[in-house]
Amino acid sequence: MKFFIDTANLEQIIEAQAMGILDGVTTNPSLMAKEGITGEANILKHYVDICNLVDGDVSAEVISTDFDGMVREGEALAKLHPQIVIKLPMIGDGVKACKYFSDKGIKTNVTLVFSAGQALLAAKAGATYMSPFIGRLDDISTDGLGLIADIRLIYDNYGFETQILAASVRHTMHIMDCAKIGADVMTGPLSAIKGLLKHPLTDIGLAKFLADFEKGN
Repeated sequence: MKFFIDTANLEQIIEAQAMGILDGVTTNPSLMAKEGITGEANILKHYVDICNLVDGDVSAEVISTDFDGMVREGEALAKLHPQIVIKLPMIGDGVKACKYFSDKGIKTNVTLVFSAGQALLAAKAGATYMSPFIGRLDDISTDGLGLIADIRLIYDNYGFETQILAASVRHTMHIMDCAKIGADVMTGPLSAIKGLLKHPLTDIGLAKFLADFEKGN
């Protein structure tokens, strides 16, 4: 499973990249604003800065909700850097724009997916990635992980190459459950990724090794 980090914070991206396990980045206008990145020119520059830090794909989101606007924004984003993936909303014009970009060989990420039917449409339109928001479904007492399982089954049934990008990942168990189900990618906070490191027996064992070493010196 690929690990993406969902942030616009350059320090966190650098830390994840330094671990040697980072495969890409997802971000959006809300995450940009959280880091104080506002204004079109600054946002575009920040996307390039992120691309220069990582080796993998970087999802950059369009703001328009109509086909022409998505195409115009998406084409401008794609020219910024070869690693840019155009992030499109799961609406009618978003699916149409996904097909447009896919036909041109431009990578896409269809986002805000909350049903298997939406995921099927994204795959039919040739999306590179499709992002179901599992945390937001959990928030309304709906089984986000069950949705991942349903999409995995459908995609495997028909050999779709669209990658399931589990988004709105909130914690470490989300990552593990997505890995068990077969999500191709997960995107979440650095804290969730670093949570995979933690186990009390590791800490106890390391402390004993160090203590025994000290006894011998």
